[in-house]
Amino acid sequence: MSVALFRSPKRDLRSTPTGLQDAFGRAIAGSQILDRNLESKVRSRRSAKRRGGSVVVDDGLRLYLHTVWAYSLAMSRQPLGPKALKGRGTLSNPVGRFERTNLEAVHDGWYTEAEPESVPTTLEPDRARGIITTNDSPDIPFTQSINPYRGCSHGCTYCYARPSHAYMGLSSGLDFETRLFFKADAGKVLEQELARPGYVCKPITIGANTDPYQPDERQMKVTRSILEVLTRARHPVSLITKGALILRDLDLLTDLAKDQLVTVAVSITTLDNGTKRVMEPRAASPEARLRAVRELNEAGVPTGVMVAPVVPAITDHEMEAILEAASGAGARWAAYVLLRLPYEIKDLFREWLAQHFPDRAAHVMSLIQDMRGGRDNDPNFGSRMRGTGPIAELLRARFKIACKRLNLGSGGREIAAPTHLFRPPVVEGSQFRLDF
Repeated sequence: MSVALFRSPKRDLRSTPTGLQDAFGRAIAGSQILDRNLESKVRSRRSAKRRGGSVVVDDGLRLYLHTVWAYSLAMSRQPLGPKALKGRGTLSNPVGRFERTNLEAVHDGWYTEAEPESVPTTLEPDRARGIITTNDSPDIPFTQSINPYRGCSHGCTYCYARPSHAYMGLSSGLDFETRLFFKADAGKVLEQELARPGYVCKPITIGANTDPYQPDERQMKVTRSILEVLTRARHPVSLITKGALILRDLDLLTDLAKDQLVTVAVSITTLDNGTKRVMEPRAASPEARLRAVRELNEAGVPTGVMVAPVVPAITDHEMEAILEAASGAGARWAAYVLLRLPYEIKDLFREWLAQHFPDRAAHVMSLIQDMRGGRDNDPNFGSRMRGTGPIAELLRARFKIACKRLNLGSGGREIAAPTHLFRPPVVEGSQFRLDF
């Protein structure tokens, strides 16, 4: 098998063949200049810095990878799939929508390389001047958010955050769940932002895009470092997760809860472990999530449940059962979100359906389109979360009736709002504040 590199029909390559050859030549020359010791360090760090199956990429390794990038372009972007890989949600690794080139496997009659049975997870620091993201979306109950990670190793096939990896020049498929970036020095950067004279305290939501308690958080502790800063500053915060690891930070959450400065939303998609394994391969089990809901509420941390996403003909029949289990675990409120398929996700999801639910794949997409105005996705504010049409209305009615019967608040996700206790952190080297 050979790999063909060709121009994308969407965009033309600006560099001429001669210019491309020059780029390859410079990359090869640069790699030869590299100190041999650096190459040995790279190899040793790959093995020495493995943390729970993940590889942490430091500055030395990144320098080496960037230097030989052009030379190894075809190898680093090897086409994969469609194939179900152990512990991974998507089946393939399509090129991102902003890429100028694409790769295609071509069988040329020679030796065919075996596709890997698994893909390792790599972690690379994401250095930024700021960590707080703002939005003005009218159908989202917060304006500030923090995402400790880019990408998520939970591997949920439906994740609406997948297309964001295209901004990194990576795929929304396997790259999203295997090539992760963590916010380096997150606590220090957040302190500096909160200490700015013009900062206005507003509730912050952690995990609106990718999960703050994905498996690698156990070692990296990026989310915990953020919570430590918010706790000291008495800043209101809300968290969204499907990770039972949140119980590790119960000490910080209970401290915040004393002043009504925190709320938690635990996402539960299904109660069936078989469905969970193929849909959310590395996420916590339904039982573990319900246990987290129970222990958080018993500790005084206001916690609710998100039935999200609701996938028609696969998980929608479980809505009442999930709400009943959540109520039994002490959930204070509930909300739901209909499956969303923006950008590349629609193709990844169709591929996943054909692999795991071939008997109903066409029916699932038909129901989705019935609730999305005949399309795979509806990006419009107001309707993108719940859908439109009679089937969407039926889901809405079922949800409201079940919440009323179980005495669950159904007015939407609760957000910790008190801001009067906020105390800006004092950053080393800055002028002290006088609070009267």
